[in-house]
Amino acid sequence: MTLQETLFSFVNKWECDENDHLNVQFYFSRFEEADRQFRLLSGLGETLVGARRVRHVRYHKELRTGDLITVNSSVAFDGPHILTVVHEMRNRSTGALAATAFDGYEPNVNSAKTLRQRFKDFQSPMITEAAPRGLQAGPAGLKVTTSSVQANGAEICFRGTVLPRDIATDGKADDRFALSCCTDAVAHVWERTPMTHAYLTEHGLGRVAVEMKLTWATPLKTGDAVAVYTGFTGVSSRTFSMRHHLFESRTGRLAATLDVVALTMHLTDRKAVSLPDDAHQALSKMLIQ
Repeated sequence: MTLQETLFSFVNKWECDENDHLNVQFYFSRFEEADRQFRLLSGLGETLVGARRVRHVRYHKELRTGDLITVNSSVAFDGPHILTVVHEMRNRSTGALAATAFDGYEPNVNSAKTLRQRFKDFQSPMITEAAPRGLQAGPAGLKVTTSSVQANGAEICFRGTVLPRDIATDGKADDRFALSCCTDAVAHVWERTPMTHAYLTEHGLGRVAVEMKLTWATPLKTGDAVAVYTGFTGVSSRTFSMRHHLFESRTGRLAATLDVVALTMHLTDRKAVSLPDDAHQALSKMLIQ
């Protein structure tokens, strides 16, 4: 059993958002780099395990300007997928677990024994903190169209273009790009609820994601135009969930979905607060299928 050190990094001020903590797109970019390093160290590749089906992230403790970041990675055969790669992100100064990610792969079930032997030097047990909590482990439903998601109540909240800076080493748009589209869009989604920008400002609140699941359906390349359609998928006393659908605009094909569990946080004591009754009622009436 061994964890591989796969990332040494640092929180830059320009990566922090309006809540004065690391924006989620840069958590994903750190996990993406850690994954590249783990693949190099372990020899894991798509020829062995197929393409990644999901990246499932949980946020445990805020990272703020100047914090040092480390990531350790390993294979967990006791995870929710036939092969699960787990990444543990920590604040190096305090040792606190800041975020976890697991990447889910579904190779042929008959290859499980061979894979266990192949990656025996890179295995560790799945840590409890990385396990899904508010979202299912498997990929989101990918057989949707712009028309079908709109018919179910999702609304457009973003348009953009894939630029050269958004392309990863494999020639495809990276996770950070997908996250950036959704994080730029999400303020417009919140504005549909009673928790508007004005309400949050008046009450000293911020909007915070606690769990996310990214599922790629088809790749995006430089020059592709994209649009995001979003709808709410659940609500509880303190949290609510939504699904972003990222489409390539010219053909209307689905590129990715991002499932999110979010809450409101008081910006002074950095603690979660319950949803106001009118917000809970409004969200309950806006849920998509």
